[in-house]
Amino acid sequence: MKNNFIKATNEYNTFEHHIPAPYLRKSFFVDGGYDAKLRIACCGFYRLFLNGKELTKGLLAPYISNPNDIVYFDEYEIKLSKGENVIGIWLGNGFQNNPGGYIWDFDKADFRSAPTVSLALQYQNVEGEAITIVSDESFKTAPSPIFTDDYRFGEGYDATAELIGWCDIGFDASGWKNAIKADTPKGELRRCEAAPIVVEKELSPIRIYKEGDGYIYDFGESNAGACRLEICGQKGQKITLQHADLTKEDGSLFLEKNWFKRERWEEDSLIVHKDTYICKGNGKEIYQPSFTYHGFRYVKVCGITESQATPQLLTYVVFHSELKTRGDFRCSDEVVNRLQEITRRSDLSNFHYFPTDCPQREKNGWTADAALSAEQVLLNFDPERSYLEWMRNICKAQNEQGALPGIIPTAGWGFHWGNGPAWDQVLAAIPYYTYIYRGETDMITLCAPHLIKYLHYLETRMDENGLLAIGLGDWCHAGRGASKHKAPLIVTDSIIAMNIAEKTAVMLDAIGEELQRDFCLRFASKMKIAIRANLIDFDTMVAHGDCQTSQAMCIFYNVFTEQEKAKAFSHLLDLVDREDQHLDVGVLGGRVLFYVLSEFGYGDLALHMIARPDYPSYGNWLARGATTLWENFHPESVASPNHHFWGSISGWFITHLAGIRFNPSQKDTSEVHIKPDFVTKLQFAEGYYEAPMGKILSRWEKTEDHILLTLNIPQGMSAKAFLPKGYCFEDGASEGCVTSGNYTVLHVS
Repeated sequence: MKNNFIKATNEYNTFEHHIPAPYLRKSFFVDGGYDAKLRIACCGFYRLFLNGKELTKGLLAPYISNPNDIVYFDEYEIKLSKGENVIGIWLGNGFQNNPGGYIWDFDKADFRSAPTVSLALQYQNVEGEAITIVSDESFKTAPSPIFTDDYRFGEGYDATAELIGWCDIGFDASGWKNAIKADTPKGELRRCEAAPIVVEKELSPIRIYKEGDGYIYDFGESNAGACRLEICGQKGQKITLQHADLTKEDGSLFLEKNWFKRERWEEDSLIVHKDTYICKGNGKEIYQPSFTYHGFRYVKVCGITESQATPQLLTYVVFHSELKTRGDFRCSDEVVNRLQEITRRSDLSNFHYFPTDCPQREKNGWTADAALSAEQVLLNFDPERSYLEWMRNICKAQNEQGALPGIIPTAGWGFHWGNGPAWDQVLAAIPYYTYIYRGETDMITLCAPHLIKYLHYLETRMDENGLLAIGLGDWCHAGRGASKHKAPLIVTDSIIAMNIAEKTAVMLDAIGEELQRDFCLRFASKMKIAIRANLIDFDTMVAHGDCQTSQAMCIFYNVFTEQEKAKAFSHLLDLVDREDQHLDVGVLGGRVLFYVLSEFGYGDLALHMIARPDYPSYGNWLARGATTLWENFHPESVASPNHHFWGSISGWFITHLAGIRFNPSQKDTSEVHIKPDFVTKLQFAEGYYEAPMGKILSRWEKTEDHILLTLNIPQGMSAKAFLPKGYCFEDGASEGCVTSGNYTVLHVS
């Protein structure tokens, strides 16, 4: 299969010169009905058909990867019919040819070409003979109605060029050309084990209004997916759909938030996130893009008449990787519930085989975004098999020196800017949290040598004091430019590097790699000593930078000893009070701040900072109309309106408000601690998590004279409850072993 890649043409699609997505077909005859196995590998995207019926596992198959690293194939069990059979393949550019990714040099990729495909079909005939059909120059090819496709920018479809029945039995393909042999891709050939991309739901517009030369369709919430167009149009009628998450005050699309306003802006703004459909004009026509997706809430439709601008014209087909719900949270405060909702929506709309930073602008696998959200995603969904597949790509992307790029997959961009320990921590964070919450070690075994190599690389980048300042820092600090953070880079890089080593030590201990574990522990110890010697004022217990992020990170990651933390936390409270109890952090500080406040008994303050309606806060996003998490806290405008790297509040809701602290020892998924926080603002709170042994539920509700704590603990699981200061059970104890049931909690004056 490795050496039988074919393609339709040597030309590939560009902005200036459109090359249609090709049809490929192979007609063959069998003397009986047989069960067969079909394997299809693709550099690009494919849709697969047998005798006119689609078999494709899901949208955007098989995967999105650098084909120099890994080339993915899918397997299908099929049933051949006696007589003629037809295999049909429709190819899209995908990652193989992505001119829309020019900002990250994808247009310069050495693997760039027209999409290529390799197919092998095997069955046993009636005599027991093994028959194999492989892709070769005997496959026939013709241009399809998709006259251009770019998975970042959009797709164009000319229905007047349709070839009805192109993959059916009996179709006359005598005028089609033969496929040509393609170069064998360099990457490892692997079966795709990631969850497929599937449809979650369909949305109808909540509002339609005239704007300029078209009509704006408002679907009420931001998601990721594509529109299904249903229209009775005139032959040659050209309809365009341009997508955006935000509109301006005049009602027009805010395209500057969907793409980068740079030197190509005038050209890009005309085509970015735009799908085009040309009608064939013979009754009802239905079109949905095959090889692209968009992040959006609004769509501007041009080229239609007033009578065609009906709610039925467009349906929002929301899709992403198949992620089943494994946990959730709700409470008595609707602001908090909406924050949980938009966090989950951001997680889902940014997961197309792997976590992306945003679905509307970049669609890149930014490493920090995924690292910062890993715990909350695992608490809410089941991403681990998709995580495992992406981790293979992350390991492949590591260079000889041990460095990682900031985006994965990449064609080489991201090593000189966009990485560093806070971003590279993805190599440890995803396998670590998967181990903590699922007890799985496959990712640890995969990543262990790459983590050791990475730590050795960091040793070559340390300064004379044993500290690091080599990457991106506390990104998107509230109210400041994305890279204009208060926390010094030397603080955040050094602490994260230390934590990478600590997490790696835990993981290596789990797989019995004692020698390498001890190396990681020594690395972490040296980093901590260097941080304490150079970045802490022990007279005041103030971390270098004297800001919320520096102080909270030093507490959370145990740079301060337990004896020092009380004074250090007191200063953190002063820093919070200086900002009138507003958050004053970037994404690295935001990941830990609320956890630190809760651990010191200030859950009320943490929730107030999160949910308050004024700037800067998560609640302020809601007040300004957000339906997903935004990239930044800015008083006037948002940089990008759908990011998930601020979503650790969802994890905090489940672990601290509901109080589900799973696997507290980091070694045993049969243990849970229940440590709820009965914050003043809430009347009740409830969270659950589907652990490997079963569903853990923690719910508390206030009554006139007590709190009713309801627990569900899976059979065989060991559980202990720890109540906040000032509360006890009926027997007077504030902690103890618990099982499923109801518990009365009393307030101690």
